[in-house]
Amino acid sequence: MVCGGFVCTRNALCALNILYVLVSLLLIGLAAWGKWFGLVSSIGVVAGVIGVGVFLFLVALLGLCGALKHHQILLFFYMMILFMVFIVQFAVSCACLALNKDQQKLLLEIGWNKSKDTQQDLEKRLNCCGFSSVNYNGTCAASCFSESSPSCNPCSPQIQSYAEEVLKALGGVGLFFSFTEILGVWLTYRYRNIKDPRSNPGAFL
Repeated sequence: MVCGGFVCTRNALCALNILYVLVSLLLIGLAAWGKWFGLVSSIGVVAGVIGVGVFLFLVALLGLCGALKHHQILLFFYMMILFMVFIVQFAVSCACLALNKDQQKLLLEIGWNKSKDTQQDLEKRLNCCGFSSVNYNGTCAASCFSESSPSCNPCSPQIQSYAEEVLKALGGVGLFFSFTEILGVWLTYRYRNIKDPRSNPGAFL
């Protein structure tokens, strides 16, 4: 059987979905590990990462079952879901790479204002207070704020420097995986239209 036939296409599709299973388990494990060791205090962030991991795991299982059974309906739904995920992920990845500094700062400030836990966590880790300015009449989790003569810097410059690197990394990784998803769509489309050589000559499963 030459590569490009039934067996080769099925094996390639299974390998791709096994990769997705491993990535999903890695996401779930990293989120749980970060929460367990106190690296991430925000429940929303942990829940979001675990949710993405579980969704990817279920999609990968759908693809594996469809590939192993050559099930037309499962493969169709898998192909549609993967194509929609590709569109969203490709758009988000391009947006991450295209954001300028002002847009990054605006998004970071929105995220900062939405979660008190995230604010305290960042203030403690970066030893800074406030987003754009320091309010010495308020509260702050940073060690510099508890000194007898507090002198703290705002968190915005530090967060933005980290965010720029993270956005570039996320954009690059997202683009890479978006192309694996369109590869999965193509493999699934091809696989659905290849006759199983083990089936009856007059049947198409």
